[in-house]
Amino acid sequence: MQKITVLIVDDQELVRQGVRAFLDALEDIEVVAEASSGHEAIRLAEQYVPDVVLMDLIMPEMDGVETTGLLKAVSPRSQVIILTSHHDDKHIFPALRNGALSYILKNIKPHELAMAIRKASKSEATLNPKVAARVVREIHGPKFDPNPFTELTDREMQILKLIADGQANAVIADNLAISEKTVKGHVSNILSKLQLKDRTQAAVLAWREGVVRKNS
Repeated sequence: MQKITVLIVDDQELVRQGVRAFLDALEDIEVVAEASSGHEAIRLAEQYVPDVVLMDLIMPEMDGVETTGLLKAVSPRSQVIILTSHHDDKHIFPALRNGALSYILKNIKPHELAMAIRKASKSEATLNPKVAARVVREIHGPKFDPNPFTELTDREMQILKLIADGQANAVIADNLAISEKTVKGHVSNILSKLQLKDRTQAAVLAWREGVVRKNS
């Protein structure tokens, strides 16, 4: 049986070791090399011409988006799987445009990672559901999803309503008995998921879509 060859690219050694330990236990997958930087990844891809590359996005000197483009130039047959913790538009679409086949998150289950690698070796893409939803929305335009709040958690919806009501982060934190830092994190997630720039846009959208009402 010819094994699927894999190159792991991540600047964190602990991540590389963990992924490699799992993949090395599989009969049909072989890790041929590890790279801790984009420059090293390109060199190793040219040397080993792996079937699949597991690519981190956030790395010093050269990020995963740029590395993907340059790596595909030296080894077009290598299929790149983005393996990251980030799933916002500023990372997803540049990575896919630069030649990445798949985009999955680091909270993926081990057997799902193995399946994504097997599919990539056959030029079949795997997209995290949140990423897939963004791609579909990009293709069909913002009116494709009649409910723009489907990705928000219950807590994020609760905070969005308070934002629309004009409450500041400190007040929201007191009302919900959480830290102001936690509130800021939720607000950042809300803006990212709704693809908005600031709280004002979020408040306007919430009022327009009926999330809050005058008598609520």
